[in-house]
Amino acid sequence: MSQVPVWFERKFDFTFPVEQYPNLCVRLRGTPARLEEMLSGASGNVLVGKTGNKWSAQEHAGHLLDLEPLWMARVDDFLAGGDTLTAADLSNRKTHEANHNARELAGILAEFRTARFRLVDHLRKFEPARFAGSMLHPRLKQPMRLVDHLYFVAEHDDHHLATIWEMIEAKGRLSSPGSE
Repeated sequence: MSQVPVWFERKFDFTFPVEQYPNLCVRLRGTPARLEEMLSGASGNVLVGKTGNKWSAQEHAGHLLDLEPLWMARVDDFLAGGDTLTAADLSNRKTHEANHNARELAGILAEFRTARFRLVDHLRKFEPARFAGSMLHPRLKQPMRLVDHLYFVAEHDDHHLATIWEMIEAKGRLSSPGSE
């Protein structure tokens, strides 16, 4: 049984200081390295192995890549102004249809690193005051500052990294010598 909290049940308290945005940019920039490190020693069977209809570790990695356009669109929403952030496809159709298990992991990881660095590099151009701007998050139905959006993305990254780590650890225990 997974110990990782269900993402859609998470509640968020966006009360931390807006000055945390540099820390969040660093955290976001580090996600590709953490993902690569986590997946580096896993066998192909562990990477693409599925339990029931749940995503494999490689599909979770692909999902992180799949959401990069949404994260960038939301950053651009803050630039353009308006009331509500771009809505996510809550069915995750893109990930379900992508067939990430048939892809080379190295390609997924390289594309994710490129997309994530593009996002963080885009944020470096913003004036500090821009991170305090607020818009409504469509699913959470609560105001979210740009700095909160960065936190949300970082937490989403960590949710999937924790899930991947849990999967790899469980499969490692099942297949390690002497585990019978």
